[in-house]
Amino acid sequence: MDIIFLHDFRLELLIGIYPWERHMPQTVQLDLEIGLPSSRAGETDRIDDTIDYGAVVARLKESLAKRHFDLLEALAEHIAQILREEFGAPWVRVTVTKLGMLKDIRRVGLTIERGDRQPA
Repeated sequence: MDIIFLHDFRLELLIGIYPWERHMPQTVQLDLEIGLPSSRAGETDRIDDTIDYGAVVARLKESLAKRHFDLLEALAEHIAQILREEFGAPWVRVTVTKLGMLKDIRRVGLTIERGDRQPA
């Protein structure tokens, strides 16, 4: 399977369960691995035969600007659903990291995988 990756994609989001987190945006780092539905783009050199990562970034920014998530798990699931349903990715790995959230811990986060990683 061919995989597009976007690493160190940073956004300011409202996320968390504490009252202050509902009003103060936090920096969240996304690391995305997106399985391609086919390897055709390597043969055709056409954007229509792959997933346009610029469109992915724009769509995620648009969607996440409107939402508040309590949990990293819900945020990661939302991202995975967009990638699979709207962009046709058969498999995704989404890592979400909150930066500087806890004293003495630089990063807190989780990784989820959704879909089938077997080649199409």
